[in-house]
Amino acid sequence: MTHDDLPFAIDLVASLLLVSGGGFALVGAIGLARLRDFYLRVHAPTKASTLGVGGALLASMLVFSWTGQRLVIHELLITVFVFVTAPIAAHLLVKSALEREPAQRPPAPGSVADPAADIGERPADPR
Repeated sequence: MTHDDLPFAIDLVASLLLVSGGGFALVGAIGLARLRDFYLRVHAPTKASTLGVGGALLASMLVFSWTGQRLVIHELLITVFVFVTAPIAAHLLVKSALEREPAQRPPAPGSVADPAADIGERPADPR
């Protein structure tokens, strides 16, 4: 079976998965470039790239399983690996940054401390 033999529904779903995955990756890249501090910058690409890679891998799994060219175990393992490691890596990056700059640590939940005094005044955004 070749790509020309794929039903329209499979083509449509695979195309939608690829476009949505690319859209998520684009949003993550824009977030990485536009957000103002490290903590926001690490959040945007982590979430968006995970969904972007997931969409591309699901499209690949769908097409190759339908054509019967090979098993889709490779894509499944990659998906599991990305969905597990990306949030853990982001968590470790944020934890390391908080250790390096304890003044950036937010106050404990339920405390009555002034948040501006604990975090420190941030400079105004020049935009």
